[in-house]
Amino acid sequence: MAVSSSQTAVPRNFKLLDELESGEKGSGSDGTSWGIQNEDDFSLTNWNGMIIGPLKTTFEGRLYNLQLECGANYPDICPKVRFTSRINISCVDANGFVDKKAIVCLRDWHSNSSIHAVLIDIRKAMTNKENVKLPQPPDGSTYS
Repeated sequence: MAVSSSQTAVPRNFKLLDELESGEKGSGSDGTSWGIQNEDDFSLTNWNGMIIGPLKTTFEGRLYNLQLECGANYPDICPKVRFTSRINISCVDANGFVDKKAIVCLRDWHSNSSIHAVLIDIRKAMTNKENVKLPQPPDGSTYS
């Protein structure tokens, strides 16, 4: 269970239900969206995320799909994050996995962090100087 210095423990499923509700109500105005992968997944473990490539970058005009796995120790432990859409960016390995040391929210994870914050930080990484002009794989290509 999640515990912060100023709050009591929040059960895993309560935290994830709150994130699901936020994802369903989200406006998409920040270029991200997220939701549960399978509505029959009562453990709320597997999630889908989507990032719209930021303007004035090589990612512009593309939709990037991700999978997030919120394990049994979530939110105390950060989710595993993997792109399903192929992407060339410094924080993602050859198999689509996001390097948690390269994304601030994942590196500095705490129980009040969220799936939304992860997606926002990845989108911010797309605007970093080293990533903004990287050539991209063909649009629509995926990791196997």
